[in-house]
Amino acid sequence: MAGREAREHRLEILGTILLAVAAVATAWATYQAGRWRGEQAAATRKSEAARVESSEAHTRAGQLTQIDLATFIQWANANLAHDLKQAAFYRRRFREEFRPAFDAWIATRPFTSPSAPSTPFVMPQYRLAATKRAEQLAAVATVRSADAADANENADDYLLALVLFASSLFFAGIATKVKSLGQREALLGVGWLVFAAALVWVATRSVTFSI
Repeated sequence: MAGREAREHRLEILGTILLAVAAVATAWATYQAGRWRGEQAAATRKSEAARVESSEAHTRAGQLTQIDLATFIQWANANLAHDLKQAAFYRRRFREEFRPAFDAWIATRPFTSPSAPSTPFVMPQYRLAATKRAEQLAAVATVRSADAADANENADDYLLALVLFASSLFFAGIATKVKSLGQREALLGVGWLVFAAALVWVATRSVTFSI
């Protein structure tokens, strides 16, 4: 009888401890899952905002290129017509971003050299700030999208951990309802095994905190 009482006492202690630590672990997993969902939502919003701004910058770059193209065509037509006054008029109205490319193109002697580039727009000097900004924002959007994917994966991991910790709570709770010591020991053993495995696994997951 003394041996049975000792086993019962030991099972009560182990069951109580499991209930306590599993409850804390469940709360922790719930908190982390919620935090990572928040991180995912924030990263997704930033990614979408960056993509919208990138699209706007890309559109602006296209508009500026059309302006450059229009003035260049007018200059080319005037130049071919030997209307130097009209050509000078359009040349003075080139945008500042277009001037370096045009000057570099002129330096290649496009009217006499067969190897000269066809237009200033293929010159490496033709660089639009709007295009650069669009590329930068697209890169930011890609990074934020990856952050959102990572946060989603972490949230899913903690949800799985939540299920496992809740399972260990279930085994600990059901063990208190069973009369047979052997069955109680088996149920507690399974509960502790699930808890330990989940704890070791969740210890490898990333954590996030609100500040």
